[in-house]
Amino acid sequence: MRQKIVIANWKMNGDKASVANLAGHFKSGINTQAIVAVCPPYVYFQQLQSLLEGSEIMLGAQNVNANTKGAFTGEISIPMLEEFGCKYVLVGHSERRSLFGETDQIVAEKFAAVCASGMTPVLCVGETEQERESELTEQVILRQLDSAIDQTGIAVFAGAVVAYEPVWAIGTGKTASPEQAQSVHALIRGRIASHDQSIGQKLRILYGGSVKSGNAGELFAKPDIDGGLVGGASLDGDEFAAICLTAG
Repeated sequence: MRQKIVIANWKMNGDKASVANLAGHFKSGINTQAIVAVCPPYVYFQQLQSLLEGSEIMLGAQNVNANTKGAFTGEISIPMLEEFGCKYVLVGHSERRSLFGETDQIVAEKFAAVCASGMTPVLCVGETEQERESELTEQVILRQLDSAIDQTGIAVFAGAVVAYEPVWAIGTGKTASPEQAQSVHALIRGRIASHDQSIGQKLRILYGGSVKSGNAGELFAKPDIDGGLVGGASLDGDEFAAICLTAG
């Protein structure tokens, strides 16, 4: 049975006081068999690392540059993340794709770099509302997934995570129905399994699109949904703890 994963993505939110408050809530309130990770803004990495010491909650990164060093002003490298014990790295989040122009190729290169590092990449894929209404969901998801497979081969997916995040359900309050989400998760698993059946069955696929304590139970109960990538709800300590509890 696949172990559930719940990842908090704080995006560009927080200050020293709120980081301390949330870390306290997480350490005292999260009691689960699921893997839990938090992706804070980079400037709070050291603070959060210190605050989470002694807990099983892991550090994650919201993004990374595929290069190890160089003249890339404002970017963060894999060796920098490794110094703080970072375990998970989001690549290809829809906001990186839409707001910062990251192409499938750029995302695939980041995915490959994280795989090579030993950290766990969380490859984010998802369609816009217009693409869903145009019945392009399957085409978009498979294109994004295949780009990473073509870059790295299938074997690295044994140590990777995929997150399905319908763009139309991020920060909008809308959520894919459990049936809609399950359908896309099954599509993703099927694509990976078509290359390697064993890896396909073991791959953890997270749902990310306005996950809340009120809908987490139904989502996580689906056979191909292995946890959540949680945005806004992860900024509320009690709400995020409740989501983690639902995961196991």
